[in-house]
Amino acid sequence: MTNPPSKLYPSAAAALSGLLADGQTLAVGGFGLCGIPEALIAALRDSGVKNLTVISNNAGVDGFGLGQLLTTRQIRKMISSYVGENKEFERQFLAGELELEFNPQGTLAERLRAGGAGIPAFYVRTGYGTVVAEGKETRQFGEHWYVMETALQADVALVKAWKADTAGNLVFRKTARNFNPACAMAGKVCVAEVEELVEVGAIDPDHVHLPGIYVDRIVVNATPEKRIEQRTTREGVK
Repeated sequence: MTNPPSKLYPSAAAALSGLLADGQTLAVGGFGLCGIPEALIAALRDSGVKNLTVISNNAGVDGFGLGQLLTTRQIRKMISSYVGENKEFERQFLAGELELEFNPQGTLAERLRAGGAGIPAFYVRTGYGTVVAEGKETRQFGEHWYVMETALQADVALVKAWKADTAGNLVFRKTARNFNPACAMAGKVCVAEVEELVEVGAIDPDHVHLPGIYVDRIVVNATPEKRIEQRTTREGVK
C-alpha cells in the first residue's frame, strides 16, 4: 500500500503552480483583513493572471490583501458584500472599470455554502423589492415574497487557517474562520495557507473545523503580517 501524495508545498507560488489561468473564478476567504490568505494573495498577484472573477466578502484595503490585485488590474469582476474600506475598489466601480455583483452578506455566505453542498439555488427574503432582486426570479411562499439566489462555485479557493495536519484537516482561529470554510467547500480545488502544521492525529477530531477532503494543497506561512484595518482605542488609552 502506497502513501497518498503530500499536500504540503514549499511556498505559496509552488502551491498555486499549475492551478491558475486567465479568466478564472476564485473564492478567497477573509473578512476585511481578518483571516485572509496573505501569502497566497501575494503569489496570485505575482503570477500575473488577469481577467479574474473573485468571490470574497470584500477586497481587502488599498494596497493590501485583494486590494493589491485591484491595483494591478488583475480582477475583472468582484462578487462581494462590503466595499467601504477600499477607495480603489470604489473608484474602479464608479468609473465602470470593474464589474460588481453585490450581495447581502448572509446571502453571499449561503450562496457559497450552497455551491459546496451541491444545491443549485435557494429562495431568500433578503433583498426583495430592492436593486438586489433586479433580474432575478421571485416567488411567494405564504405571506412573503422571496428572491431566488443561485449557488456560487469557484475554479480555485484560497483560504487561511490557523492549524492543519498533513491530511489537510483545518482549524480556524476565532473570527478568522469567517468565510473560509464556505469558500473552501465551493472551490473545485482548494489551497490552504496555515500558520502551523502538525501530524495526523495531533488534532482532536472534534476540534476539526473543515475536513481535509476539501483541501488539496497546503502552504505554511508561520509569520503572517495580520495587518489591522483600523486600530481603535479609547481616548487616553495607550
